[in-house]
Amino acid sequence: MGALAATTLVGSAAAAFPHVVREGETLAQIAERTYGRVQMEQVLVAANALDAGAGVPIMPGLRLEVPALGHHRVTAGETWAILAERLLGTADRSDVLALSNDTWPWLEPTDGQEIIVPYNLRYVVGQHDTLLTIAYRFLGKRDQAWMLDKYNHLKQDPLRRGMVILVPLTDLPLTAEGKAEAASSGALVRSEGAGRARDAQRRVDAELPQLAGDVRSGRYIDAVARASRLLGYGDLARVQIATVQRHLLEAYVALDATGLAETACAAWREADPAARLDPIELSPKIVRACTSSTELHLRAPSPDPAPPIPADAGGGR
Repeated sequence: MGALAATTLVGSAAAAFPHVVREGETLAQIAERTYGRVQMEQVLVAANALDAGAGVPIMPGLRLEVPALGHHRVTAGETWAILAERLLGTADRSDVLALSNDTWPWLEPTDGQEIIVPYNLRYVVGQHDTLLTIAYRFLGKRDQAWMLDKYNHLKQDPLRRGMVILVPLTDLPLTAEGKAEAASSGALVRSEGAGRARDAQRRVDAELPQLAGDVRSGRYIDAVARASRLLGYGDLARVQIATVQRHLLEAYVALDATGLAETACAAWREADPAARLDPIELSPKIVRACTSSTELHLRAPSPDPAPPIPADAGGGR
């Protein structure tokens, strides 16, 4: 009963797209063309309930749903629980959403971060199915059975034939041909760019340690070049922008590029309004670069007040 209720509480962020079967096509061919793996045929079968009853024959004109990942750009204040309720149906699926994005549930997503949204596969339980066999079949690991139990609110109740359970799929990479078909159906637009921002953010995460190493080792010109390239990826999370600009600030200060350092500091503090100019953590030159424009403004001479007009001004002699 809990699993049936769960299936009605699925968010709308999935990026599944339609495919109309053509003459001579098989499910294996569609799977290989779309995902690059013939084995994904079983996902197409389950997603379209083709194994229900005596099975549904594949014939030209049949409209299939092709599962794909969704993507969502996080905004300020969104937590894993809020996102899970909106995108996966219930807030208690937040653990799965966080782990699907290679992080821990207690580390909340950051403003501007693009996350993947698992595709909730609706699977009709067969006569000999168990959570172990379903987990192995679709997730590749039997030890994910506990996750399926929690995800579907089963509370360790045994499965019954005909039950519908949700299997959150994340291993759904599309081939170039698959992406083209998804784009032609508008699925990639609905999926907020088909993960392009997430790809950029993951590249930046991979290179941030190298950027920090450039700065620590005094390779400031290399650091400036690397930071500029990272910012050029676009669509970064605010925390990533803040981190890159913070390193860029330090590199510019070391190179005595005062104007560029001031610009980098302004961008750092804009991306991270909570950033503090702590003189214990920051060198005097960095603090000075970040405060110089403010100090100049404060030191700017105010216009001289107009001289008082004598009482007899304008009067005749």
